[in-house]
This record gives sequence, C-alpha cells and structure tokens, in this order.
Amino acid sequence: MTLKLGVPSKGRLMEKTFQWFGKRGIALRRTGSEREYAAEVEGIDGVELVLLSAGEIPRELVAGRIHLGVTGNDLIEEKLANWEQQVKPLAPMGFGEANLILAVPAFWVDVTTLEDLDAAARAFRATHGRRLRIATKYHRLVRDFLQAEGVADYRLVDSQGATEGTVKNETAEAIADITSTGETLRANHLRILEDGLILRSQATLFKSRRAAFDETDRATLAQLQEMLGIDRAPR
Repeated sequence: MTLKLGVPSKGRLMEKTFQWFGKRGIALRRTGSEREYAAEVEGIDGVELVLLSAGEIPRELVAGRIHLGVTGNDLIEEKLANWEQQVKPLAPMGFGEANLILAVPAFWVDVTTLEDLDAAARAFRATHGRRLRIATKYHRLVRDFLQAEGVADYRLVDSQGATEGTVKNETAEAIADITSTGETLRANHLRILEDGLILRSQATLFKSRRAAFDETDRATLAQLQEMLGIDRAPR
C-alpha cells in the first residue's frame, strides 16, 4: 500500500505546509494546475500526496481514506466527536495560529465577562421574548464551552459567510469566531470577552486511527516520523 498524506490544496496553509516539510527534507509540490489537484512527494518513497480543503481533511482521516493529514485543530475538534479516539496529533506545525473567541458589540460596556453575558442573555430574553443569538461556524465547540461556563438563554445561528458582519447586519447579537489579529473584529466594532477564549488553534499533522496500516505503511510512517523529528509513540 501507499501512505496517503492529505494537505490543504491552496492558499497560505498549503504554502506553509510545503515549506514545513521542505525544511525537513521532504519536497511536496503540485504537478498540474490548481484545478487538477495533482501532486507529488520527493525525499521519501511510499508516500502519496492528496490535496484537499482543510475542512475535508478531518472527514477523510476519520473515514480512513488518508493516513495522515494537515489541518487546524479547531476543525478536528469541531467536526469530530470524541476526536482523540479517531485521530492522533503527531506534530504542531507552528503556523496557521488563530484563536476561537467569543465577542460582543463594543458598545456593550457592561458586558466584559461570561458572567456578564449570561446576565445580558437573561435580560435580552425578558425584554425581547427570544434568546440572544450567537453567530458561529463552530457549533460543537461553542456549545460545549458555554455549557461548561454556565451560560444559558442563547441560541447558536449558523454563519457561512463573514461572521463578524452578522451583528451589524442584525442577524445575531454576538459572535464566536476564529481570529488571529483581532483587526476584523475591531473594524466591525466587536470586543472579545475577557474570558472568552474558547480554543487556541494552529496547523497540526494528524494521524488517522481508522486508516489501515500494513507493514509497509508502518515502516514508511516510521521513516517519515524520523525525518520530521516526531517521537514514535504507540498508536
């Protein structure tokens, strides 16, 4: 068999992933146009490069269709229930850093903590007869976080576009989203709660616990981990 490595198919994540492997003696490159998704690996035998969107990689790992994959741990933890039983993080890669945070309108001067948000949500429901809306793409992570922190009287609304714009567009009262610099939040007059950090994320190399590994695959994986400087811990 061949060890299949899934990496992001475009953008800075792809470029940074190629650079990360290249510094460790393994060249990853596209061999066709962006529409062809053809790629190759040099520096190690027995590894096939599969180009996917970052959001597809968790699905392919858990389905066992790829053995290894590079994606953000935010996507792994959001998309995979009991993710530690399905994939294993092999190496944080030091790029693609971003935080999943909870933010409210900047003019909510009395709402600076989750406790304040809980009180505001109760007051909002009493006044408007409906729950305060929080726009997000990360329903599992946000729901678990708010439940653990005791925040109630809210409902999550799905955001497939620019989450930061939902408050201005009056489709939500608060947001939970990924941010790296906070500039977009500030531009949209949003402010992160003091205790509103939900998750720190970065690009990470994951190993599937569901994919089939034969003896050749295991030998290739051992060689790959040695070249990448990754400890060979039990599966």
